[in-house]
Amino acid sequence: MSSRVLVTGAAGFIGSHVCQHLLARGHTVVGLDDLSGGFEDQVPAGARFVRGSVTDAALVDRLFEEHRFDYVFHLAAYAAEGLSHFIKHFNYTNNLLGSVNLINAAINAGTVRCFVFTSSIAVYGRLQAPMSEELAPQPEDPYGIAKYAVELDLRESHEMFGLNHVVFRPHNVYGENQNLGDPYRNVIGIFMNQILQGRPMTIFGDGRQTRAFSYIDDVAPVIAASIERPACFNQVFNVGAEQPYSVLELARVVAAALGVEPEIQHLDARNEVVHAYASHE
Repeated sequence: MSSRVLVTGAAGFIGSHVCQHLLARGHTVVGLDDLSGGFEDQVPAGARFVRGSVTDAALVDRLFEEHRFDYVFHLAAYAAEGLSHFIKHFNYTNNLLGSVNLINAAINAGTVRCFVFTSSIAVYGRLQAPMSEELAPQPEDPYGIAKYAVELDLRESHEMFGLNHVVFRPHNVYGENQNLGDPYRNVIGIFMNQILQGRPMTIFGDGRQTRAFSYIDDVAPVIAASIERPACFNQVFNVGAEQPYSVLELARVVAAALGVEPEIQHLDARNEVVHAYASHE
């Protein structure tokens, strides 16, 4: 008998890929997404799609009662670190309270064997790179704060109620089906969009800030496989690429891939972590 799996953010970039891998592994998948950042046609065939938000506690409870899920993959979030300072209520409602609705439902259902959560390396803050799981998180923006709060709640829920979890901290994921229309998230998509519109690529500051850009097919299979490996339960894992590159170098690579000369417009530097890349040891 296949396991019954709930995937939130199933119409989004990472969620759709994780759904695909779960279906390939023989699981029965229900995908939940409010389509605020994804597209319904990205939900893989074979998954049952439900349009709705994790902030709708009544809907969440109804889904758990109807399907008696064995596993939960919580991938839904509004991921915009820099913007999160200015949309605090929206950020905490979607990224924290919505997560709490799912955790409560998983505990009350009594059927969930493991709750998989995609956090972010935004929880680390301005710590010494490379960022490792042994470091004490010090998030500096509301997005990272919300992500870390969910991690802490999952830890507490395991200690209090025995709910198993796996926390992944992906970073700078790119690949097929990424949303090129989002002006706030995914710098590779933003650069592609600007080039396709004949506009210069905008870089905050001098462009020497570094990130490790991670290909989706190096990330999604690892997340999907975690529920089949109980040794992973109740641990935190960085997942993504090892090699950091500067944003300036990235701009040149994207321009070359699209067959144009790089045209770059430098904007005022933002208050952001300069070097953000993780250890996966």
